[in-house]
Amino acid sequence: MSGNRREWPLYEVFVRGKRGLNHVHVGSLHAPDDVMALRHARDVYTRRNEGVSIWVVRADAITASSPDEKDPLFAPSGDKVYRHPTFYEIPENVPHM
Repeated sequence: MSGNRREWPLYEVFVRGKRGLNHVHVGSLHAPDDVMALRHARDVYTRRNEGVSIWVVRADAITASSPDEKDPLFAPSGDKVYRHPTFYEIPENVPHM
């Protein structure tokens, strides 16, 4: 691959802020390879010790659903009423439900 930055692949960066929490997408960057992508992600997105773990993923390796597929992709769970707590009465003294 050429040294020209415009030809470097795009990487998506995910950082886990504290132990036990999920990784969160924090941004994107271009890098010539996986190792440099990880180093650049560390330098750019965890400068103030915000992270305990970093994932970098080439953007062309990510497969995502389209908003147009929302109904056919997620609708099947709608007919499984047992997944929704509609059959339970929640006592008034139970907060945040």
